[in-house]
Amino acid sequence: MPRPLRVAIVGAGPAGIYAADALLKSAVAADPGVSIDLFERMPAPFGLIRYGVAPDHPRIKGIITALHQVLDKPQIRLFGNVDYPGDISLDDLRTFYDGVIFSTGATADRALDIPGIDLKGSYGAADFVSWYDGHPDVPRTWPLDAEKVAVLGVGNVALDVARILAKTAEELLPTEIPPNVHAGLQANKAVEIHVFGRRGPAQAKFSPMELRELDHSPNIEVIVNPEDIDYDEGSIATRRGNKQADMVAKTLENWAIRDVGDRPHKLFLHFFEAPTEILGENGEVVGLRTERTELDGTGNVKGTGTFTDWDVTAVYRAVGYLSDKLPKLPWDVESGTVPNEAGRVVEATGEHLRSTYVTGWIRRGPVGLIGHTKGDANETVASLLEDHAGGRLHTPEAPAPEAVEAFLAERNVRYTTWDGWYRLDAAEKALGEPQGRERVKIVERDEMLDASGA
Repeated sequence: MPRPLRVAIVGAGPAGIYAADALLKSAVAADPGVSIDLFERMPAPFGLIRYGVAPDHPRIKGIITALHQVLDKPQIRLFGNVDYPGDISLDDLRTFYDGVIFSTGATADRALDIPGIDLKGSYGAADFVSWYDGHPDVPRTWPLDAEKVAVLGVGNVALDVARILAKTAEELLPTEIPPNVHAGLQANKAVEIHVFGRRGPAQAKFSPMELRELDHSPNIEVIVNPEDIDYDEGSIATRRGNKQADMVAKTLENWAIRDVGDRPHKLFLHFFEAPTEILGENGEVVGLRTERTELDGTGNVKGTGTFTDWDVTAVYRAVGYLSDKLPKLPWDVESGTVPNEAGRVVEATGEHLRSTYVTGWIRRGPVGLIGHTKGDANETVASLLEDHAGGRLHTPEAPAPEAVEAFLAERNVRYTTWDGWYRLDAAEKALGEPQGRERVKIVERDEMLDASGA
């Protein structure tokens, strides 16, 4: 009797779980069956949902419900707190599996090459997000002593950073933020946040709903300069062809023509301002210099030679995420991705790296919303199954499921399981219950492992 197809997925965020779901829905899952093991370096699954989405976005976190249903399937096992390649290497994975899919995402900040970027008070948005989301591997405190702050970028991460900086700690207390984050935000001195984009309203990458949510806080006054509302032929074409871009532009137009209110925290959205230098004194941020830009007819912009110095003492760059290079896999330095064709990893020689695949942001770069990774997963899984049908997958030496558990035990790897997630989930909910909160996130890795029964 033929054995089930054995597949390892490295990374248990949305991309990896969508790939598992696609495998389960394939014909192979019925005959002869498929057996999937998800390896995750964090003690808990869900990746970006748990450690990359702002805590005041329960709607987005609701995606966990759908991902839960996938991980509940008996054909799937979770091995959390297992690091690639520290605990298990590609060669090790090939010992146990017919195919390996990497879905490790992107967690680092993309570089911004302007003078002053390394000054004290200049931060990467990804680092700040990890702090307020209770990531176990980052410091427990964050310096929040700047009264005036700049955020560089006009995507949803920039909005998240600006909103968390502008809200009060008490507004965020009903969310799942851990005690150290709440204490840090109580000491936050920011009362004026400036968000900068080098192009215009039609080119902003905000989601319409996320943008509108800025205005829902009783403490945040959102301000748009009427002079920043400008369109050229390229911008008009973008609005006509993209409903979301049009909705964003309309929201910004409405904010630009209204009177400024008296909410205590001011959040300015600036367009046509390209950051050129972070200004410093004695090694610390004392300002931001931008160059005014103008549209060139195509939706792109050019510099005008007019510069402005902004009085800020902290700068957050939210100009994109960057994936970490994966050992034993080829790497495209420019895009920060693994070269691939339809998810198949491609070596420098042009040959496919046998039985090895990628999906999600490690495959195509950190663009698009969470749901967009579904299409990636479907295509990658189709490639794997096509190779399986064509006899192009290698044959593992030890395909028995228990062989992996024995391997991790022999390496003294303290790993978590899907049952362990249920225990951790219950522990976090129990912490929140006395305060009337849905949960309080556990931060320390050892505490997460203990709660999980690792």
